[in-house]
Amino acid sequence: MKTQVKALVVGGGAVGTSIAYHLARAGWDDVMLLERDELTSGSTWHAAGLLPYFNMSYATTHIHDYSIRFYKTLEEETGLNAGFAVVGNLRMAQTDARMDEYMLYASTAETCGVPYEFMTPEQIKAKWPLIRTEDLKGALYHQTDGYINPADVTMAMAKGARQRGVAIERKWQADAFHWTGDAWEVTCTKMVEKGGNLIPSDEQVVITAEHVVTASGNHAQRTAKMLGIKMPAIPVEHQFIVMDQDPELVEYRKGEGNVEHPVIRDADAQSYVREERGGWILGVYEKDAPARFEFGVPDSFRADLFQLDLDRIEDQYMAMNHRIPSAENCGLKDDFNGPICYTPDGNPLVGPAPGLRNMWLAEGFSFGITAAGGTGYYLAQMMVDGEAEIDMASLDPKRYGDWMTTEFAARKNEEAYEHVYILHHPDEERPACRPLRTSPAYDRQAARGAQFGWVNGWERPNYFAPEGFSDHDSRSFRRGGWWQHAVDEAKAIREGVGLIDATAFTKHLVKGPGATAFLDWFTCNKLPSVGRINLTYALTGAGTTRTEYTIVRLAEHEYYLVSAGAWTAYDSDYLRKAIEDKAPEFGYIECHDVTTQWGVFAIAGPKSRDVLKEIVKDADPDTVLSNKRFPWLTKRDIELGMCPVRAIRVAYTGELGWELHHPIEMQNYLFDQLEKAGEPHGMKLVGARAQNWLRQEKSYRAFGTELGRDATPLEADLPRFVDLTKDFHGKQAMQDHGIKAKCVTLLIDGPDDSDPWGREVLYHGETRVGRLTSGGYSVAFGKSIGMGYVSPDIAEVGTKLKVKMHNQLWDAQIVEDSPYDPKNAKIRVDG
Repeated sequence: MKTQVKALVVGGGAVGTSIAYHLARAGWDDVMLLERDELTSGSTWHAAGLLPYFNMSYATTHIHDYSIRFYKTLEEETGLNAGFAVVGNLRMAQTDARMDEYMLYASTAETCGVPYEFMTPEQIKAKWPLIRTEDLKGALYHQTDGYINPADVTMAMAKGARQRGVAIERKWQADAFHWTGDAWEVTCTKMVEKGGNLIPSDEQVVITAEHVVTASGNHAQRTAKMLGIKMPAIPVEHQFIVMDQDPELVEYRKGEGNVEHPVIRDADAQSYVREERGGWILGVYEKDAPARFEFGVPDSFRADLFQLDLDRIEDQYMAMNHRIPSAENCGLKDDFNGPICYTPDGNPLVGPAPGLRNMWLAEGFSFGITAAGGTGYYLAQMMVDGEAEIDMASLDPKRYGDWMTTEFAARKNEEAYEHVYILHHPDEERPACRPLRTSPAYDRQAARGAQFGWVNGWERPNYFAPEGFSDHDSRSFRRGGWWQHAVDEAKAIREGVGLIDATAFTKHLVKGPGATAFLDWFTCNKLPSVGRINLTYALTGAGTTRTEYTIVRLAEHEYYLVSAGAWTAYDSDYLRKAIEDKAPEFGYIECHDVTTQWGVFAIAGPKSRDVLKEIVKDADPDTVLSNKRFPWLTKRDIELGMCPVRAIRVAYTGELGWELHHPIEMQNYLFDQLEKAGEPHGMKLVGARAQNWLRQEKSYRAFGTELGRDATPLEADLPRFVDLTKDFHGKQAMQDHGIKAKCVTLLIDGPDDSDPWGREVLYHGETRVGRLTSGGYSVAFGKSIGMGYVSPDIAEVGTKLKVKMHNQLWDAQIVEDSPYDPKNAKIRVDG
């Protein structure tokens, strides 16, 4: 057994074997995989093996697409049949809202080149007469997916890995991890059988590995404790039952040309059905499925199952009999109730572990068979090449910070399981474990009708509505019941004044003798002078955008960095690791996460200066906010009543405005002062949805949509924020990357009742040329607006495109950057 390797993969399920295979295929010739039991003995062995394309995430769609294509090649490479039944996947809709969901998803799938077609109830009935269709609106049909045998595909990947030189060691358990500064020393214990249990023996080895990947499935909590990190990967019970033969199905299959049914998904009945040896398998995603193993898997639990709870799935069972009436005559042949790992948002945790070097996580896979192939491929790219070809940030383990607890993860994972077949409205807000992180003004804003969104645990107003309004009932794939409220808020900022709670912003203080040299290397724009601010970007080693910062220079070697609120731990980890790497070169540098020390209100609109003048305390209050004393893109320390405020003259909405950073303990006082001062000026409280629309009118890119690890700042068309006269991290890679796509703003003549969400495909004539990354409504232009990426050759102002919404193509036109107030006259207005 080797004791020194380039990469050690811990976990021998489908995900772990795929990672080992793809690392070897990417050129690493010294890879080892450890499995504490037998390959596939975790969730893989009892998985149903479905391979659904369906996912609203751009990155996850690519991962699933790769898996489905990759699995079809394994037999030719390894000689082992992976058990892939390409029967297709039929997603049925009982409501118009469900069809709207499928049409939005289909446009997203089209951006990734995933094939699909829509079917009418009549077409379904003609093709598969055993399915009841009179209560259906239609269906989405994927011809190229289906289901696979989880054990067979895992063994095929394992054989492929061995053929490429991977060492696979079974019955070895990783019991300790120690980082030496250059490599990981992993203490491994030989596991032995005793009385049907798997127990540790006295035999141990220490394996030294440059890189370690954990793919420990249901054992993720044990892994997290050994690594000293938090990980919200906790299993939830998942049930499916196998039925005896259905005589009508058997007879149907005897008919000429009657091939196997597709996987039949009745989302409105929270279930899926597929054929199995002349009978049916029914799987469900029901309410009240409990989380299990919150604090670790018992030593006695191996390839085991829980007791079936038929009462919990009675409604779904009856719904199956309604959908396939012949199934009512089938008896129960077998049942499965096993643990499937989940995360709070249902997406796996894939990428570098927080705070650790060369430690990679691949945990929390609720659709592990579907995602295994693509995860191995893209994670290998990250490890071998430095970055994947797609932006993997939405799966990054650091999207949850240290505020996350076991109780939070368990309850949110139960919710994520229950929501697998709930309508996935783009404006959906899930209620479990809320409110949790709140700014002091939360209660005040709630009393004024705030309808809150969830951002990294924080409650942030999405919009404000009158008493008795139901956010849940207002949700839609079209313009929801909240739409007019957001319109009114956007107009208030364009025409008067609005106040936005931006407390959730991530905030770091970087200071010390080496801070200036470090930040000059770490970011691509010029650093601001003292008292000024700059927008800038930290790049990846591949030259793509890792983080967007507003940098405020407080002193010669002291900087206040503001970044997106959803990415606090993600930004902090990258920043701190870079400081650790460069401090020996640049000198002593301190880094403090001060996110929870500072509240933020953003006041914006033509009357914003008038509101602040009511409460600002200064020897000359009439001039303290003037262009002469407080120019655009500067910072000033001011006093609003008794509250000291770090005011920054910048507005994400594109109007005259200021960000008011204040001591968090004084927030309620400041809120009251601003509200009183704003009343005579008609100041309106404004939420994130109106702000999102307004920033698109200014072509302001947002991190996580226009900005990410799959595009450079130059592809985002932001050359004015890139100083090519200096050296900075990722510069050469950025220049070598070139311009493969370009970010543009579009005005869209869409349907009367809908706006794009930022997931839609773009066409130029008959050619697919790009995708939207943001979308919404423009109050300035009275029509839909969007931002996205297109082929560079057509990224010219005036180019006419088509955007796909509700399965139709609608006219769109590329407009100049910042179509609203392109000369920034309104932002700079004096007074």
